[in-house]
Amino acid sequence: MKFGKEFASQMVPEWEEAYMDYNYLKKLLKEVERFKQINKPPAEHARLKRMQTLYRAFSGLTHFSRHEHPVTSSESAMESQPILVNSVEENGHAGYETMFLKLGEQGAEYELVYFRRLDDEFNKVNQFYRSKVEEVMTEAASLNKQMDAFIAFRVTVENPQCLFGSPAEMTSISADHATSSLATTPSRPRASRRVYLDPIDQEGESISSRGESAESSKGEKVKEIQITSHGIREERLNSIKGTRPRPLQILDQVKLNNTVETPYSTIKGFLNPQSTELNFTRENLKRAEQKLKQAFVEFYHKLHLLKSYSFLNILAFSKIMKKYNKITSRNASKSYLKMVDESYLGSSNKVNRLVERVEAAFIKHFSNANRSKGMNMLRPKAKKEKHRITFSIGFFAGCSAALIVSLILIIRTRHLLDLKKEGAQYMENMFPLYSFFGFIVLHMLMYAGNIYFWRRYRVNYSFIFGLKPGTELGYREVLFLGFGVAVLALASVLANLDFQMDPKTQDFKAITELLPLGLLVLLIVILICPLNILYRSSRFFFLTCLFHGLCAPLYKVTLPDFLLADQLTSQVQALRSLEFYICYYGWGDYKHRQNTCNKSAIYNTFYFIVAVVPYWSRLLQCLRRLFEEQDTMQGYNGLKYFSTIVAVSVRTAYSLDKGMSWRIVAWVSSAIAAITSTYWDLVIDWGLLQKHAKNHWLRDKLLVPHKSVYFGAMVLNVLLRFAWMQTVLDFQLSVVHKQTLTAIVACLEIIRRGIWNFFRLENEHLNNVGKYRAFKSVPLPFNYDEDDGEKEG
Repeated sequence: MKFGKEFASQMVPEWEEAYMDYNYLKKLLKEVERFKQINKPPAEHARLKRMQTLYRAFSGLTHFSRHEHPVTSSESAMESQPILVNSVEENGHAGYETMFLKLGEQGAEYELVYFRRLDDEFNKVNQFYRSKVEEVMTEAASLNKQMDAFIAFRVTVENPQCLFGSPAEMTSISADHATSSLATTPSRPRASRRVYLDPIDQEGESISSRGESAESSKGEKVKEIQITSHGIREERLNSIKGTRPRPLQILDQVKLNNTVETPYSTIKGFLNPQSTELNFTRENLKRAEQKLKQAFVEFYHKLHLLKSYSFLNILAFSKIMKKYNKITSRNASKSYLKMVDESYLGSSNKVNRLVERVEAAFIKHFSNANRSKGMNMLRPKAKKEKHRITFSIGFFAGCSAALIVSLILIIRTRHLLDLKKEGAQYMENMFPLYSFFGFIVLHMLMYAGNIYFWRRYRVNYSFIFGLKPGTELGYREVLFLGFGVAVLALASVLANLDFQMDPKTQDFKAITELLPLGLLVLLIVILICPLNILYRSSRFFFLTCLFHGLCAPLYKVTLPDFLLADQLTSQVQALRSLEFYICYYGWGDYKHRQNTCNKSAIYNTFYFIVAVVPYWSRLLQCLRRLFEEQDTMQGYNGLKYFSTIVAVSVRTAYSLDKGMSWRIVAWVSSAIAAITSTYWDLVIDWGLLQKHAKNHWLRDKLLVPHKSVYFGAMVLNVLLRFAWMQTVLDFQLSVVHKQTLTAIVACLEIIRRGIWNFFRLENEHLNNVGKYRAFKSVPLPFNYDEDDGEKEG
């Protein structure tokens, strides 16, 4: 793989604009090379040059000039250098500017343009790296304070008698507790290795290494053991800063952050928002430890991305300068790369020191000094693609195609379409049961397509969804699950038809009618199975988001929660099929394939409720976000879902009572809801239809290179949005059963939702790119009083 492609593949997607523009610099070098080739002087014969040197006078072996002095290598190198790199300051920021010293040569203007752009790219990279390092140093200081509070909290919980002891006893207990866990520093050869490790410091150094001489009279003295390379133990005295408060006195300035994560805490926080008392319980200690673990893992991930950013850009500058040397036959890379090495990007060691301190602190405090366990938590292993998944996809896809062909042949050979009574009975009773699996499989196939194109266009969907690294499903895994469900559903349909038509199995008709129910129960059991099979983490993530959506607004709304609720709004017909399962097998005569569900008042009532639940959940989520974020757009979004609730309710009432008044109201409400939802899809969710954008009527940044894809998606979204209007238009085909037409419209809505998913996450990803947001924010367990004062100020 060429370096340009490898460089692009290893970029942090959200920081892509902050990397060196390698391709553009390469393009400038190609222009320099093209000019060199066009104006290349004719090559002189090598033999002629050799002969001319042989004809010169012999200078002798012992003749030296009196005034001649040897030229040093440094002087000759300076004379041969084509560039001179100077440090400058622009707009309050330190930068670098390259002076091209060969302006008199022909074609020098091309090289001058190249060096100007090279300087711009380097200054951009250097300033971005500096700003990110400053951010992580600030975050490290915040984690320092969190760790101080956590250690004091742990001492208080595990040694409650210290609350009533003397100050000397309290300090002694806390010091003993802090030094009770031992951890090894990174396994790198050193002359000496420290055993006692403090929480990370803002400069990446341990607290015990600061202020040995200047502060020795102010602080308390603690013994620190060092092990030298010869295995000899030495003891020396270190001092703790006198300005640092006693470990347990920190708790007087700290409150527990009340993160609203459960219905109980939501209600309690709404009724008593100031309830942040510090309760010294093991439950709170465990919760604080878990939050700090997550914060350290995310912080460690951020540090590694910064290391990768620095390494890749330095390597890119080295590669592009080597190309310049090769094309121009100059030796400019040495001086320029020396400047790169001496700049903040190449010389700053803060990130490396922070990485070491984070590893040491995490291993000591969160993995019981078990290095392998701690590093596995900090560095989750990347997910490996398995060949058996690919084989299984092909196998199940082939089985699905074969079963579909078999189903068509059975229907044709046995003339099942000619059986009017039995056919109508099957469509009214069995078709809604099996169509449920069709809706699920279609949605999974669309989601697999989404993942494929998200990966192709580098949309960081795992970060947007908040998935743990290594647990996200790829499109192969989703296709495997989708085709697996399809095989089970199609096999069940074929078995049902075969048992019904075969005279030998007529006596087992009641059992065959239970096949769809058995398949549904099997899928539910697999979904909630606690065993670590069939992607347990993904199944539980799905169930958690589903539960949060159903319990809205009692849970804090995250993107996966409301995105799943949006998916459910496209699965209204599948939810109604679930309702039909309950009615058919609970109160219907499934043995004789008959039901009276449509005549039941309870069933018709829940027919309304089931259709409204997904939209009602989204409405409550919008209200929750409006209350928390004070964002008026969430209020408008809630009004959109409210209009959809009205439209769905009125259409459902019209389908049950074919009255002209209901039809008019259904027409008006459906048109308003469709227009509002279409506008929101295109303008807000997709960020398109921007008149003054670089890409006219689209947006400034596009991931898909073909603009026609966006215009086609907009047209298709409008058409599919209005497809549900057929329920109001009473559009019927003589050759298509009513249940079939309803299923087709439901499938069109699922396809529309699949298209919507891609562009929705593309827009979210571009928003993250615009804000260089590559990390999720992790709530911290403790809150200091001065932090509250800063917020109020």
